[in-house]
Amino acid sequence: MGSIMKVLVFGTTPPCRKCMQAEREARQAAEQFPAGVVVVEKHDALSEYGQRYGVNITPTIVINGRKVAAGKLLSQQELVEAIRKEMGVSP
Repeated sequence: MGSIMKVLVFGTTPPCRKCMQAEREARQAAEQFPAGVVVVEKHDALSEYGQRYGVNITPTIVINGRKVAAGKLLSQQELVEAIRKEMGVSP
């Protein structure tokens, strides 16, 4: 677990209920790792950043540049598993 994992949460502005929940789940998942290892950022789906990742439905979750969910909520545990998979760490 040497490098920093970036978790990007794309939602609406102002955020809808599902988008707020997606960000909350991502932040709680990040807390399952040592401090500073997983960084969560919230971005507007209609931003230039959202266009870069091809976001066309919210919420969308991108982990280290790879879209892992679009238009659906992932639970904290599902996010932890997705982060571990991106890290190359077994569950």
